[in-house]
Amino acid sequence: MTPRAPQAGARKRAPAGSASAELDRKIEALGGWRGETLARVRAIVHEADPEIVEELKWMGTPVWSHAGIVCTGETYQRVVKLTFARGAALPDPAGLFNSSLDGKVRRAIDLREGEALDAKALKALVRAAVALNLEARAKPKARRPARRRA
Repeated sequence: MTPRAPQAGARKRAPAGSASAELDRKIEALGGWRGETLARVRAIVHEADPEIVEELKWMGTPVWSHAGIVCTGETYQRVVKLTFARGAALPDPAGLFNSSLDGKVRRAIDLREGEALDAKALKALVRAAVALNLEARAKPKARRPARRRA
């Protein structure tokens, strides 16, 4: 039997104990459409930004970061939710954001079973979020004037 060539966008096996390995296990345990959707989102995020860092925070929620949080990938019974930490500041010409639209900072995308995912638009959102994080990090923080003692 010959070894299979990796698929385009396929990820290498993560070191045991790493956040990526934990996410591998989470996706496998989820199974079904939610596991498939989370795995697809993960691949798109990594294609959009190969320097993205995977973490698990807040009771095992997948978090993708680059110069700050880009987005999280939460799984619920009826949706896989991608929440962009600074989504309200991002352009969304494809109209992917369909949840948390009233928030002043965050925006989310609820993905339901059987729904198509616009990979090109999601990559653009991830890249825009990374650019926004890098821009914010490059700006010097304003300093408050020292308080005078009486």
